[in-house]
Amino acid sequence: MTSNPNKPSFNTDRSRLFKDRFAKFSITAGGIMVLIALLLIFFYLLYVVQPIFESAKVETRDSFALSNAEQIVGLGVEEQTEIAFLLSKQGKVDYYSVEKKGFGKKLASLVVPLDSEVSSFATSAPFQGHYAYGLENGSVMIVSPKFLVTFPNNERKLTPRLGYPLGEKTLLVDDNGAAIKQFAFSHYEDKTAVVAQTADKRVIFSSFVAEENMFSGEVEWVVERTELDVEGRVDQLLMSPDTTRTFVRSANQIYVYDTRNPSEVELIQMLAANEENANLVSAQLLAGANSLMLANDNGEVSQWFEINTDDGREYQKIRAFETSKQPKLDIFTEFYRRTFFTTSSNGELGVYYTTSEAKLWQGKISEGPIENFAIAPRSNAALILADDKLTVVEIHNEHPEVTWSALWQEVWYEGYPEPGYIWQSTSAGDDFEAKFSLVPISFGTIKAALYAMLFAVPIALSAAIYTAYFMSGPLRKVVKPTVEIMEALPTVILGFLAGLWLAPLIEEHLPAIVGLLFMLPLGILATAFAWTKLPESFRHRVPEGAHSILLIPVLLLIGWLAFAMSGVVELWMFDGNVRQYLTNELGLTFDQRNSLVVGIAMGFAVIPTIFSIAEDAVFSVPKHLSNGSLALGATQWQTLVSVVLLTASPGIFSAVMMGLGRAVGETMIVLMATGNTPIMDWSIFQGMRTLAANIAVEMPESEVGSSHYRILFLAAFVLFIFTFIFNTIAEFVRQQLRDKYSSM
Repeated sequence: MTSNPNKPSFNTDRSRLFKDRFAKFSITAGGIMVLIALLLIFFYLLYVVQPIFESAKVETRDSFALSNAEQIVGLGVEEQTEIAFLLSKQGKVDYYSVEKKGFGKKLASLVVPLDSEVSSFATSAPFQGHYAYGLENGSVMIVSPKFLVTFPNNERKLTPRLGYPLGEKTLLVDDNGAAIKQFAFSHYEDKTAVVAQTADKRVIFSSFVAEENMFSGEVEWVVERTELDVEGRVDQLLMSPDTTRTFVRSANQIYVYDTRNPSEVELIQMLAANEENANLVSAQLLAGANSLMLANDNGEVSQWFEINTDDGREYQKIRAFETSKQPKLDIFTEFYRRTFFTTSSNGELGVYYTTSEAKLWQGKISEGPIENFAIAPRSNAALILADDKLTVVEIHNEHPEVTWSALWQEVWYEGYPEPGYIWQSTSAGDDFEAKFSLVPISFGTIKAALYAMLFAVPIALSAAIYTAYFMSGPLRKVVKPTVEIMEALPTVILGFLAGLWLAPLIEEHLPAIVGLLFMLPLGILATAFAWTKLPESFRHRVPEGAHSILLIPVLLLIGWLAFAMSGVVELWMFDGNVRQYLTNELGLTFDQRNSLVVGIAMGFAVIPTIFSIAEDAVFSVPKHLSNGSLALGATQWQTLVSVVLLTASPGIFSAVMMGLGRAVGETMIVLMATGNTPIMDWSIFQGMRTLAANIAVEMPESEVGSSHYRILFLAAFVLFIFTFIFNTIAEFVRQQLRDKYSSM
């Protein structure tokens, strides 16, 4: 019995079965791993971003009783919240341990050398760390609690001591010698200013400037005094840290003085700042000293800062916060951030952030009224003087400036004329407030992708359709790989060329570039029309599908003409300066690195992606469909439009969406070819900043764990969502098109 030689052996079947199963397993495992990787990225981004939306927490660390609580006028804590200091009316500074080990232990007691009885007390802006005593003889003594850090036996040791920024001498504020009943002060660089109310109800502004005696070398204080004209009683005095603004609260009015020039103090504004049916009870300057916080006895705290008006810069009410409705409501501010605290007569503490308009925390801390309050330099703890004891509370408030409204809605920042979408994460000054609106950089991402797609889609799809349907086979074998190789070109090279070569070229020959947008299509159509009028004997000499080669000299000629005529057109139509014409006549701003540059450069990066996928989709349309259409009498163009493109539409749409996803995630081109300015303007002559470029620029300089750092991860998450949405839409539409035309 002979075996059939055409029958496959059992071993061959088993080998084929094993290969099929292995391929199925490998493909499935690869797909699952891709999904797992995407999910890991997704959840890691959420993990990093989640803390910025956590609520603030206030927890009591411990407390200890004070025998002289009624004598305490000021308090503070050092940076590591290990030692607290309390200043008494008698000019004594007591230091206590407030760390868990040895909590409440008195460490030292130092005395301020005063030459007269104390009549008042004041504190500077928190970040300055100065305290001052007003004396019965009309002078002021400024003191600054300090800590000497040493490391005996490799252990950190803090030794309390007192610093005197102006020396151990008092400053004579009132040359009449009247007692200082209340005052405010600031020591700024080599200048110290004091505004004080004396016992005889005069309000005096005194400026002290340090000058070195050229003979003795000693520092002498040159003083200028100005008496302020204030009607009615004086309830509170405030001064900006740089001494340029002085505020006097008199009943429900705020007098605002310009004190830049001590010899010419000027009243610049009077605010009737109380709320309706309410009275002002306290005022405070926010960190940065640009905002004035006013508390009313109806529980409302309002924020005021200067904005440009028709009458110049004036303070206006910007926003308000609802707090405890108590007759005694005090405001305390952080060292640098725009967080403020309210303490009330019922023992409640409130934590708020101005710019994000957020109530972060509110709760009862003590049974009795809170007599005094001090925030730690790092804003992670605070001291509370209430119920004759000192309480230390720990504050967990890492990201108060971040809320959904601050990220996605218009915010009115200090110094700005109106609310806006602003991204400005860093600055050189400590009084700067970071601005984290994601709207302008999200807008920039969409803008860059849009202009890139406007440039790339027509060129890529036209080239793909011609290459797949009309071009001859030999020529297609050269063109398609050449275009696909362009995709391997590093985008940093394209960005480099765009920023250093293309941007100056466009700026110098803008009429030529704009002219090419119209001349090239018209030139191609004119060439095609002229070709149809040539004799058939001549046209047949060109091989079928190779006509595109004839366009090369035409395109080169059009390009040469455009650049040759650029100067003439600019002189004729724009008086020799296009940029000046755009600015003066049309009101358009022209940036050298703008959306036009990005559109062209990023368009070249996107074209290979769209071309390759779309060309494959068109070329893969079964030949029997097009041949059948041609056999029924349809022309090539009718067959292309009615049969080929409809059948290939799922692949073409996928190509466009893949190109869009590529454009949305592009980094280096937009980083190098735009001004990276986070503005919201559709003008093609202005730049933008995208999510990807923003992450690349700012991530290296962001502090790990900071709000800036986590918001950059949030930007990455938004970018991830963008691409996910685009890909989902692309897949959904592709499936719909595939189901619709699969029966052809």
